[in-house]
Amino acid sequence: MALIAFLVVVAAVALMGSRFRPDSWFEALRKPSFNPPKAVFAPVWAVLYLAIAVSGWRAWTEGGHAWTSALTLWVIQLVLNGAWSWLFFGRHRIDLALADIIALLVAIIVYIIAVASQSALAAWLFVPYAAWVAFATLLNASILVLNRHRAAARAP
Repeated sequence: MALIAFLVVVAAVALMGSRFRPDSWFEALRKPSFNPPKAVFAPVWAVLYLAIAVSGWRAWTEGGHAWTSALTLWVIQLVLNGAWSWLFFGRHRIDLALADIIALLVAIIVYIIAVASQSALAAWLFVPYAAWVAFATLLNASILVLNRHRAAARAP
């Protein structure tokens, strides 16, 4: 049952984030040459969200079903994850989204370190997530640089 609860929480965050999608504003932005095709994002995130949920569940079970600092970090990274889509696609704030994703990457790394002593599996499940978010951070920063004139543009 706990695994289902973790899956539901992560699915809820993913669903909230999916409300903010690329639109004509995003299409008009200049993007770096390494920007992946749209078709890459959904399958990558589906796998990562599953790993995020299983990692949280493992942290919970290996932590003796107690609230630990690792679980607090897990929640923090999930909130930051959900906020990014709203900031970038919803508010069109490339600059604030960059600040958010940097904080997200830090939270992911700190979570990996914190949870490793409880569950190696929980820590390893976050490694691909850390790699993807590091790439996404570079992508977000590149889009900011290429579109400085739009960096602080507000959504209509």
